[in-house]
Amino acid sequence: MNAGTRTAIAAWLITAVYYFYQYTLRSAPGVMMPQLADAFGLTAMGVASMVGLFYYGYSPFSLIAGAAMDRVGPRRVIPIGAATVGFGALLFGSGNSEAASIGRFLQGAGGVFALIGAAYIATTNFPASRAAALIGATQMFGMAGGSAGQFLVGPAIASGVPWSTFWIAMGIAGLVISVVLYFLLPPSEKKAPAGGLRGSAQAMKTVFLNPQSILCGVVAGLLFIPTTIFDMVWGVRFLQDAHGFDYGTAVMRSAVVPLGWIIGCPLLGFVSDRIGRRKPVILAGAVVLFACLAWILYGPADVLPPYVLALTAGIASGAAMLPYTVIKEVNPPELSGTATGVVNFVNFTFSALLGPVFGGWLMTAKGAATDMTLEHYQIAFEPLLYGVGLAIVLTLILRETGSAAAQPRTPAPVREAT
Repeated sequence: MNAGTRTAIAAWLITAVYYFYQYTLRSAPGVMMPQLADAFGLTAMGVASMVGLFYYGYSPFSLIAGAAMDRVGPRRVIPIGAATVGFGALLFGSGNSEAASIGRFLQGAGGVFALIGAAYIATTNFPASRAAALIGATQMFGMAGGSAGQFLVGPAIASGVPWSTFWIAMGIAGLVISVVLYFLLPPSEKKAPAGGLRGSAQAMKTVFLNPQSILCGVVAGLLFIPTTIFDMVWGVRFLQDAHGFDYGTAVMRSAVVPLGWIIGCPLLGFVSDRIGRRKPVILAGAVVLFACLAWILYGPADVLPPYVLALTAGIASGAAMLPYTVIKEVNPPELSGTATGVVNFVNFTFSALLGPVFGGWLMTAKGAATDMTLEHYQIAFEPLLYGVGLAIVLTLILRETGSAAAQPRTPAPVREAT
């Protein structure tokens, strides 16, 4: 292994750790909804809307992050992103609802530099045959953070740790991570290309006008919202209200979904690289995710062993990361960062726009009832099934970009007439 490869691995690993941290903050509110509601004087719907502001920062700043990676390289922008997340966490822990709302937005705006930075480093420094596996491994770090945000934070809050203490500590950690990133990320060898903002706009135009780019973002978004909206925001409440689990059990079961991502993202990426195809793996993951969601909403409880359903759903939904590889393969290689930014933008626009919609549907289904029941959740979240079904259909028209599809077929030998 040469020095350049070792440097690239170290840079990717450091940025992936930052992604772990960012994802911990993304998922943590799901295990402290009652505490946040009391602290800010909001309803459950109000807290869900505040938490959802993360995606209003995450989605549009995906485009900025992607263009910045292509133009000036990771070292100049990733540490700024980490500092922004840390400052946002400090604002969220202030106890003031206006400051917390701004802080949540900043967490999303800064957090997007983690995934796009790690994916950019992985796809510009390693062979294309490893692209899906490396992007899956990047997401593995993120979902490990998402799982930690539930597995570890939930019991800590339940044991009496003040919610604000958690956020202030994580804010300080973000600032420390920013300094570490600045000193450990290698200097970029690239210089900003000529053209300024016009050049970045042209790069985005090139990617956006490619219909395959939009397909990648839509498929990823439809496969991702069951995790970002259903599990990470409403998962604990769903298990408590619909199935009567106590808080600790609900937290543990909900946290198994991102644990499944830890397995599914690198595994499905490895399988895709191994067979040289993307579409069959996306389709298989989407079909299994559809079946799991249908069982969660409508299947009998306690038939399957504990955690199996949530783990399987998490593994299957890891297929949502494969479009991140496809979009790079259907666009010019020099627009790698911009392509990741575009797929991330389209993907998380779904979470930003649909988060309040699902919350509103849930409140409408509840009506004047005192408590929410399984039926209320079924009415509100049944459209998730339609979304996954649509993702299956759209995957069928997605271009196959795997290495096997790019290899010309060897014609069958022609037998000479005798």
